[in-house]
Amino acid sequence: MAPSGAQIIARILRDLGVTVVFGIVGIPVVEIAEEAINLGIRFIGFRNEQAASYAATAYGYLTGRPGVCLVVGGPGVLHTMAGESQIGNSSINAWPLLLLAGSSETHLVHRGAFQELDAISLLAPHTKISVRPPSLEHIPGSIRNAYRSSWYGRPGTGFVDLPADIIQGTIEDSDDVQALSPVPHSPAPGAEETTIFKIAQLLKAAKAPLTPNIHRPAPLPPFADGQRRPPRLAPLNTASARSTALREADVVLVLGARLNWIFHFGDAPKWNPAAQFIQVDIDAQTLGLNNPTPHLSLWGDLRTIVPQISSALGTWHYDPNTSPFTSHLSESRNRNLETAAKKAAAQTQPMTYALALSTIERTLHRLSPPDEGGIVYVSEGANTMDISRSIFPVSHPRLRLDAGTHATMGVGLGYAIAAWEAYNGAAGEGNSGPPQREGNRKGKKVVCVEGDSAFGFSAMEIETMARYGMDVLVFVVNNGGVYHGDSDSADEWLGLQRHTLQQSTRPVNNNGSDSKSDDKKEQKKGLRSTSLGFEIGYEKLAHACGGSGYLVRTPDELANATEKGFRDERVCVVNVIVEAGKGAKLEFGWQASGGGKRKRKGKEKREGSAKL
Repeated sequence: MAPSGAQIIARILRDLGVTVVFGIVGIPVVEIAEEAINLGIRFIGFRNEQAASYAATAYGYLTGRPGVCLVVGGPGVLHTMAGESQIGNSSINAWPLLLLAGSSETHLVHRGAFQELDAISLLAPHTKISVRPPSLEHIPGSIRNAYRSSWYGRPGTGFVDLPADIIQGTIEDSDDVQALSPVPHSPAPGAEETTIFKIAQLLKAAKAPLTPNIHRPAPLPPFADGQRRPPRLAPLNTASARSTALREADVVLVLGARLNWIFHFGDAPKWNPAAQFIQVDIDAQTLGLNNPTPHLSLWGDLRTIVPQISSALGTWHYDPNTSPFTSHLSESRNRNLETAAKKAAAQTQPMTYALALSTIERTLHRLSPPDEGGIVYVSEGANTMDISRSIFPVSHPRLRLDAGTHATMGVGLGYAIAAWEAYNGAAGEGNSGPPQREGNRKGKKVVCVEGDSAFGFSAMEIETMARYGMDVLVFVVNNGGVYHGDSDSADEWLGLQRHTLQQSTRPVNNNGSDSKSDDKKEQKKGLRSTSLGFEIGYEKLAHACGGSGYLVRTPDELANATEKGFRDERVCVVNVIVEAGKGAKLEFGWQASGGGKRKRKGKEKREGSAKL
């Protein structure tokens, strides 16, 4: 029997070593998904293309090989772009992704076909490669090239547009279809030995060397265990003294990270204006960007360059006695930890963020100590993500996911599904730290910490988790608003809502003012733009989908629900009521950059324990 295009595409994915595909099906791509399932490839069907695309990008990051997403054409492709979703997220975070999308029949192009969209023109500026195979015979080469391109060099997105007539067509002679083998790992170029020697000498002479990454800046350690992160309270870990570390570092080894807004562009006053940056990246265009010392940049792969530097350093270890750097870090760390402990100890109701998140931390660490690497943390939201990043430590790589470089809201549940599949799925392609968790079940517990606003972007993916038996533990930190809520009681919120509804029925004059009242104070009595519903019962969604859910208001209730959720083999949602924070000023700490100037000006704001 002559194979169809859908069968050929599924075989190509299998031959490339693809074990799981994320997406949403419709005609005609449903045929590809069904053929992939028939070949043993796991298909995870989502409720929204954005969440599916987020999962595919995160899976690429967690496994080191391109994640695959399958969607319909037209609106399906648009949804993967919306909100800097799949394609923007993959590109800005440098995560490998293969996007396959259906499209209208070839002979109906430019005739107003069903869901017709010129996806190639739309996506080409945002992807590494965008191709539309002209025939069935060209499908293998097109998909393989897109897969390889998304992975090699600086990772990003490879896109293949698949017309319906190709998906549903057949080929008479299957020998005309090229057989494929898995794409090998990309070459790992290194740096010239003379340059490596120069870098090693600079590091050895440094008084305050620093190795920053997004979550854990640290004074330069020996590279003997490059896969481990210094535990949060270890002397080499500066997560709790980030501002001091940046302000005093004199030599900074930047391994794959970028000197963008997350690292304050390398500018003073956040950074020491005399600091020298050694930037290592696979993307040559990134080298020198916001870097005042571009001559120290190294182009190449960390898999090769880190061992090169380690070898050049030999038996050298950083001596903390060479400068007051480590003592300053210790003082700052202790001061900030003391401040954080006081905040966490404040027994208030509703709970503060610090009290709620610290309660979760203590319970989880009792069940699974960080050094065991048994938990993957996913977080998103404004306050929720910022504060949780400094509370939940990880001691192994690829165990933390958050909104990333684009600060994209809505990624949380998709990322959690990807993490569960990477570490607990049948293929088990993810690898970080010890593989076992409680009960000797293979894999890791995925814990998703969501702000209530962020949770709303993809809340229906709770059903996806339930459908596929994913025992993800989801905390919804519920303050009733974006950034902060505006009510401390149901009656207060209902009063604001009532006023808003009354305002919405009043006629407005041509000049935009209320015809009954121009009183500005009157206008401010309603719900604000940051308002959400008051104490929404998010835990009920888990119940509706066959999981477990808890509404908690006190530390004891939260600790109990955390332990139950951790042990539960179903998806669990814990709805955590915290203080609304009404009247608090909206602010974003990273906006306080150095204004693009290397010269230190002004008085530096004292660092806080809950900010990065």
